[in-house]
Amino acid sequence: MEQYVVKGGVPLRGEVSIGGAKNAALGILAAAIMTDETVTIENVPNVRDTRVLLQAIEGIGAKVKYIYNNTVQINGGSISDLNVEYEYIRKIRASYYLLGALLGKYKESNVALPGGCNIGSRPIDQHLKGFKALGAKVNIDHGVVSAKAENLVGGHIYFDVVTVGATINLMMASCMAEGETILENAAKEPHIVDVANFLNAMGANIKGAGTDVIRIKGVNRLHGCTYSIIPDQIEAGTFMMAAAATRGDIVIKDVIPKHLESITAKLLEMGCKLVEGDDWIRVIAEGEVGSTNVKTLPYPGFPTDMQPQIAVALALAKGSSMVTESIFENRFKYVDELNRMGAKIKVEGNTAYIEGVEKFTSAQLSAPDLRAGAALVIAALAADGISQIDDIEYIQRGYEDFEGKLSALGAIIAKVDSERELQKFKLKIG
Repeated sequence: MEQYVVKGGVPLRGEVSIGGAKNAALGILAAAIMTDETVTIENVPNVRDTRVLLQAIEGIGAKVKYIYNNTVQINGGSISDLNVEYEYIRKIRASYYLLGALLGKYKESNVALPGGCNIGSRPIDQHLKGFKALGAKVNIDHGVVSAKAENLVGGHIYFDVVTVGATINLMMASCMAEGETILENAAKEPHIVDVANFLNAMGANIKGAGTDVIRIKGVNRLHGCTYSIIPDQIEAGTFMMAAAATRGDIVIKDVIPKHLESITAKLLEMGCKLVEGDDWIRVIAEGEVGSTNVKTLPYPGFPTDMQPQIAVALALAKGSSMVTESIFENRFKYVDELNRMGAKIKVEGNTAYIEGVEKFTSAQLSAPDLRAGAALVIAALAADGISQIDDIEYIQRGYEDFEGKLSALGAIIAKVDSERELQKFKLKIG
């Protein structure tokens, strides 16, 4: 099994370039099958989640061609199967976007119920309620969601909770429905806007993405286009927290600073220095880092996907902090691992009470999910000694060449898959 081995205690310094947004890519790749023409998508992050989704898309008969590492061409004209198998879904939750895409295009889709990171319950009731409002009959049988309609007709859909997945799925399902669809209490995340912009580039008529009311006028068909995915705000935020935790100085390039405002606000409260350009941010954390309180909220609030990373930085800050998780109930599974490294964190309900410590010590760690895994790598980078992190396939779901980018910033990190490689690393670093 592959693992990361990290020798900590080195402040990260230098420049890092951010890849395309994983969460936007998953919606956009699914939406690309909605035309019979060829779609070229640039800045696709080469991570496990996007690769699995592309395999699922090939599995139903679409043609997928990698032009080079981060550009993909998709042609949905040859789709022959409207059934997405469990094999793909259990690896990656976002395969459920194929429900909305296939339903929108063919008025039918059959997709196995999703898996993904175990960070709490993520029901798909709002997706199904939306499909029904457009006129689809929805059944769940033997673990498969089937949606079918004679005709999709625009409707007025009010989401009971703010949901990114259902907002994206309903934008896709309704963009070729008859008449107008209104989505109220819609999610406002940057990747919602990106998926809407992509669909519009294919000829859809979507207005209001990025606000809580999205209006979609149905069109007869969608066409091919070339589109570039936005930068990944969570990858950028992860490197920003790595600078804070290791007392480093990192320039994070190829970002949209506006998307990072909730993260930069917290780093400023913690006493970090920030310098901002049009498409870059520099985080300087040399000296003392202070405490703050954080509550995760839907965008533009502080992202739940950044909660474990900021908790690591706060566990090494001076003073007491509180981190409240209001999105997912199972998101503190990394806390036990941090406490084994010397952190002082107590979880009560959905709040972590953090007492900052001066340093962590190394440990054998296990990544419980994608973002917590990245947070444990940051903790290992800040710790004294050599740490090993298992179950890194979670981390590889959402970060492209994580160890390579960290190494370029001066981190002493390697990916190893045998005891021999591990000993070689230890010998090399002395």
